Amino acid sequence: MSALDLVISPAILAAIVRSLVPLVLLGLGGLICQRAGVFNVALEGVLLAGCFAAVAGSAWSGSAAVGVVAAGAAGTLVAFVLAAGSIWRRGDPLVLGTALNIVVSGLTTFLLQALFHVRGTFQRPDLARLPHWFAGNTLPWIGPAVAALSPLGCLAVVAVPAVHGFLRHTIAGMRLRGVGTDSAAAASLGVRPDRYRFAALLVAGIFGGLAGAELSLGSVALFTENMSAGRGWVIVLVLLLSNGRLRVLLLALIVYAYAEAVGFRLQTVGLPMQFSDAAPYLATLGVLVWAGLRNRRAASKLAIG
Repeated sequence: MSALDLVISPAILAAIVRSLVPLVLLGLGGLICQRAGVFNVALEGVLLAGCFAAVAGSAWSGSAAVGVVAAGAAGTLVAFVLAAGSIWRRGDPLVLGTALNIVVSGLTTFLLQALFHVRGTFQRPDLARLPHWFAGNTLPWIGPAVAALSPLGCLAVVAVPAVHGFLRHTIAGMRLRGVGTDSAAAASLGVRPDRYRFAALLVAGIFGGLAGAELSLGSVALFTENMSAGRGWVIVLVLLLSNGRLRVLLLALIVYAYAEAVGFRLQTVGLPMQFSDAAPYLATLGVLVWAGLRNRRAASKLAIG
């Protein structure tokens, strides 16, 4: 293995795609909430619920499609609880979201033992995985990356411009952004802020559930306790520090996925596991700091000019 293969290779590109797809789906849901003025910290719980429901649905039915539907329903259910508590009952979304993360973590661990009689990891040879339509392609260099795309990966590719277009070029998207910018002004124009925020949370639940299905049924077919591994919190942090900008979100997630893929590869040459585990978070934080400094310099030049 050459030194170049440790930092860029077809295998690393494929690993980036596998890591990036669930992050993008989850991030798009979080972005919609952020634009609607909702601080959704329950993304970790939504993702984990989707992971468990996808594997459970696949195990009981023998169909990955059923698993995907179950994952979307589970993510929507978690999001509905958050929406009902924070919008209908006027609870604190930060407290409710954190509580939901804890509840989902404990509930999936309990259900893993109660339904499948295992602890730690559930895996079965007959567990249906998501298909990979492009696995037989012969494209040079990028072939493994394209082969790593599942149907949900294709959805993520299409969803990025679709969400951007919805937010920027549709009446509903502009109203949603108006609700997030100034809900009182939006209400004075006849817009119902609570409806848009409720809908934003439910859409984020669907995206998060699908992200969980990709994570648990995409490259492998298994469920591990707390397999979301902080990805929801990464999305929350990126959205918070990037002020909900789609380009910065995607850049940060690509860097995270790349650092994770390279970190796994460097473990094969003796890099300590602790360093490779921390590398994605450090790299993502570096991108966010760079973006923040760049915007600050641009604002200073504008003020001086």
